[in-house]
Amino acid sequence: MTIHIYQARLLHYLTESDRPERTTSDYSQTLAVERDITLLPVIEGVQVYPQYIADGALVVDDMIGCIVEYGRSETILSKYANEEGRLAVKVHDYRDKLIMPGFIDTHVHYPQIDMIAAYGEQLLDWLNNYTFVTEANFGDPKVAHDTAQFFLNQLLANGTTSAMVFSTSHPESVNAFFTESHKLNTRMITGNVLMDQNAPDNLCVPAEQGIRDTQNIIDNWHERGRQHVAITPRFAITSTPKQLQMAGELYASYESVYLQTHLAENHDEIAFVKQLYPTHKGYLDVYDDMGLLGRRTTLAHGIHLEISEYERLRATGTQISHCPTSNLFLGSGLFDLPKTLRYTGVSIATDVGAGTSLSMLTTLSEAYKIQQLQSNQLSAHQGLYQITLGNAQSLLLDNKIGNFMPNKEADFVVIDMGATALLERRMAQTKTLEEQLFVLMMLGDDRVIDQTVIAGVSRYRKSTL
Repeated sequence: MTIHIYQARLLHYLTESDRPERTTSDYSQTLAVERDITLLPVIEGVQVYPQYIADGALVVDDMIGCIVEYGRSETILSKYANEEGRLAVKVHDYRDKLIMPGFIDTHVHYPQIDMIAAYGEQLLDWLNNYTFVTEANFGDPKVAHDTAQFFLNQLLANGTTSAMVFSTSHPESVNAFFTESHKLNTRMITGNVLMDQNAPDNLCVPAEQGIRDTQNIIDNWHERGRQHVAITPRFAITSTPKQLQMAGELYASYESVYLQTHLAENHDEIAFVKQLYPTHKGYLDVYDDMGLLGRRTTLAHGIHLEISEYERLRATGTQISHCPTSNLFLGSGLFDLPKTLRYTGVSIATDVGAGTSLSMLTTLSEAYKIQQLQSNQLSAHQGLYQITLGNAQSLLLDNKIGNFMPNKEADFVVIDMGATALLERRMAQTKTLEEQLFVLMMLGDDRVIDQTVIAGVSRYRKSTL
């Protein structure tokens, strides 16, 4: 048996190019979208619409791990019935639940799962007192494998099916992560962290060796199965100009390798960068000068930027990853989402362990509050678009994941909208889909994740005990 049909309420987000004209009236009805809902797109000029099918069916081929088609349940079931009216495929009845594309996290540190919720510091002291101490253990392959396995299982329990991840400066930490991800067949991005100054000696790696380590990881892992490599300087403070320049040269030599680092998260951080690079116009200019900007670059945070920096992000296509729970936990500042989206693509991420939850729903709840403090609005549709198709667009993976279009990879999550007594009671008071989704965004967390499916195979199922 390779074909599975999942009956459920279906919600995903489409662009105009995702909506081919169909001749049958039934399919046209299925493809109705909410055109009166305005979403701010991650890709400038691309219109995005929600599509909701209350009585939907998603058809999946688990042998190739892809979506075959989707539509109204009645139409799909009749199509797959034999002459006696019986179904020759496996049907999963989730008609009381919501199925969405898998959530995508664009900035998270897997080694920091063991020091999440560490008390009382802002960024630089937090790194020195907690993060570097924890990351020093990841030269031990057993520590790295055990942590990677735990971390990936936690992602699945939160409905996250893909992520852009920081490992540590130890190649062992990257190999362990990719090995565990490859077993699960999750689509993941990571790389060894490049640091050669202003960090403990046991984490610093000379520039040449760090780049050699990255090259070896690219050779061994990049686009092997569903794994991708990102060149990963931690940030300008912990890299010498030589290391950043070498990272830029390596980046320029590949068309499909990613680059990830941090930018303008904290005022003290920005001041320190100015001391280290006094001849540059600003923080972003350091990366620009070293050849680190580009469409496959994701810079985490980007809270405190000048207009000239926003304009340079737009000119280079460089993406920003917004990390709401982290920004609040470390007291870093308030990120202006609509303003940044006017200049460049913005994804949303958890940033654990500075962030306080691996749940993308919890992350959206905090993102909403950050925008409220600036008199901005974040609708449920905007948020849910961002953590699915929007984050896929930011990572240039929307040809593979992000919605239910045929031939895309079958990464999706089954959501129980009444998973808790409070949610069940609150949902009973809602009158519209938009109200329900907003309640989900505000009150949802790992408890609403009933099942997580990776490439057509169930990899997490909530315990019924």
